[in-house]
Amino acid sequence: MTRRLAEWWHAGHDLLLHPTLQMPPLRLGEVVPATPDPLDGWRQQLTWICFTPIWNVTGQPAISLPVAESAGGLPIGVQLVAAHGREDLLLRVAAQIEEALPWAHRRPPRS
Repeated sequence: MTRRLAEWWHAGHDLLLHPTLQMPPLRLGEVVPATPDPLDGWRQQLTWICFTPIWNVTGQPAISLPVAESAGGLPIGVQLVAAHGREDLLLRVAAQIEEALPWAHRRPPRS
């Protein structure tokens, strides 16, 4: 998989943009394993974190940016991914996005 992804970057792509999660973020405590199986919670999460594990496995540099908010005030992120060794590009673009859409002042509501 790592080699196939490297081919994609070498074909001329600079960055990949995709959602961080498949659905709005869950509140703390919403992921509760249905069984004592320690992998049950992980299986639940796979339904909504489907975009991100591949970058952990392949070692691609990636960054999630909280560019929007849900109706409930929770962060909605996009993830940027760069080719191996291109953290410089990733961080430059992320800094530009943060400057255009500042989020440091945002706080999710307390429940």
